[in-house]
Amino acid sequence: MPSGIHPGIHLCEPVSMSSLDPRNWFDRLQPQTLQIATLLLYLNGFFALIGLVDESDWIGFARVTKGGLGLTVGLAVVAAHVLGGFLMANDRRLGYWFGLVAAFSPFLLRFWVLADFEGIGLWDRISGNNTLSLIFEVALCALLLHPHSREHQRVWYR
Repeated sequence: MPSGIHPGIHLCEPVSMSSLDPRNWFDRLQPQTLQIATLLLYLNGFFALIGLVDESDWIGFARVTKGGLGLTVGLAVVAAHVLGGFLMANDRRLGYWFGLVAAFSPFLLRFWVLADFEGIGLWDRISGNNTLSLIFEVALCALLLHPHSREHQRVWYR
């Protein structure tokens, strides 16, 4: 063993889920685009959970109309929001991918739920006929796909 190296110290600590800090839910050192995206992931995840339970959003409508599969997809969407934000705050590349899935999930969910209905236009399928929600959904996608966010996750995330 080289001198100055103690047996309990690892030169290269393996990256694992056990090395996550459960108290780190937000990273102030990330670019502003990722900071806002992290907050929006938590906020959208909270409202997705309320919509799932309350049936007041597309995710709750999917739970009612699609049965067990709708519930499973709804829980996966909520989990993607929370995991995306938490793992991004802990500098994990997997969190960035969860965040992207969560960001695009409302659009995919609406297309899936509205596939059975005839006469609904493309704009209504994309927007869900709710402009305010659409603004936040598009903002989250734009923040995650912004060049600063992509470069930061490419260089710094493990």
